Amino acid sequence: MRRFLILKLQGPMQAWGDHTYEDYRPTMGFPSRSGLLGLLGACLGIRREDEQGQRGLSRSLRFAVRADGELHRLTDFHTVLDARKVGGRVNEHPVVSRREYLVPASAGAGFTVAVWETDFAEVTLSQLVQAIRRPVFTPSLGRRSCPLARPLYQAEVEAIDAVAALAVVPPVDGTIYSEEGSPELPQLRVRDEPVITRPRQFEIRRIYVHKHRSGDAHVPEQS
Repeated sequence: MRRFLILKLQGPMQAWGDHTYEDYRPTMGFPSRSGLLGLLGACLGIRREDEQGQRGLSRSLRFAVRADGELHRLTDFHTVLDARKVGGRVNEHPVVSRREYLVPASAGAGFTVAVWETDFAEVTLSQLVQAIRRPVFTPSLGRRSCPLARPLYQAEVEAIDAVAALAVVPPVDGTIYSEEGSPELPQLRVRDEPVITRPRQFEIRRIYVHKHRSGDAHVPEQS
């Protein structure tokens, strides 16, 4: 049996950064690994420039995310003056930028996250529990403009794996995106594993997709 910390991510808007462009900032359909590490790092008080702290946090934790209920994509438009081009120069023309968000289609829609320690954990689940109850910095759901609608903490459970841990907390029929799974499961490859260098870069990781039934709650794919 393994110990898991269960978190609930619910709010009026969420945004989990995908590959960004000068005028387009999409969101992934579920919380990214880099976003979850940033969320917990804020609670712990680990600053972005603290590379040692960021590395230690990343080495310590693994995640499984369940989609609870349906979320829709919303696009927000901004007109930006003096926008930076790729390379740092300022664009002399106004730019219309688009930012995507995930918004709940019904009350309670959001994500449930199972967190567990690796064998090389420098940050423990006990430390995380204390931090999310008394965060150093205000946590948000991917962007600072995305506040939480409820406390992060949901439960601590003992289970054989992440899927079993998530089954303890309802609703239990959503699609699960986990960092562990068997080879026969559907798999995704996403570039959201932070490489703690400057400028920020990301590596590709494999996600195992667990579906309980054909009608699983699932965030719509990007159009």
